[in-house]
Amino acid sequence: MKLVVVSAGLSVPSSTRLLADRLAAAVGRQAPVEVEVVELRDLAVEIAHNFTNGFPGRALAAAQDAVTSADGLVVVTPVFSASYSGLFKSFFDVLDKDALDGKPVLIAATGGSARHSLVLEHALRPLFAYLRAVVVPTGVYAASEDWGAEGLEGRIERAAGELAALMTGLSGRSERSEISEISGLSGPRRAKDDLQVVPFAQQLAALSPNGSSGV
Repeated sequence: MKLVVVSAGLSVPSSTRLLADRLAAAVGRQAPVEVEVVELRDLAVEIAHNFTNGFPGRALAAAQDAVTSADGLVVVTPVFSASYSGLFKSFFDVLDKDALDGKPVLIAATGGSARHSLVLEHALRPLFAYLRAVVVPTGVYAASEDWGAEGLEGRIERAAGELAALMTGLSGRSERSEISEISGLSGPRRAKDDLQVVPFAQQLAALSPNGSSGV
């Protein structure tokens, strides 16, 4: 399975990228995944050009394809002005409108204060619900004081487990569907003896009070 991590951190090193890496590693401990990281910082210019000319550059197109083809996403943004960053939102604005339809997504954010933790619920979750993604129940917010403190690792493991379970379930269902299509067993098979054809006149007569069809 393919896990794509979208990180909107701007600095190097970045606490946003650190949280993204820890989430990806936690998912990898619970399911066999191939991880690809999309650093939005490196795509900022191409994203801006896409808005003005309508065409993605080579790197942005590759990132769009990676997200579209992923079996699951981990998305992490720093908090700016009590919401996700403009760069983060802009990337998802230039995706195809159906790119995240039914895709499992783990939402996460970093900030300087625990007071911004509700950004997960009032900004990130509605955004991905609008994009018709399947957002896992547990979001992960990491304030400056959370690093090295008790509690963060537990939230990471719980959210990663939810994403891994959802990815595994959807992947298994997709594989079963493909096998059914190949083998011609896409629906329940009936023996010919189970099929019964009742003439319309006979059905009508059964509904009539005097047993006559009245035709």
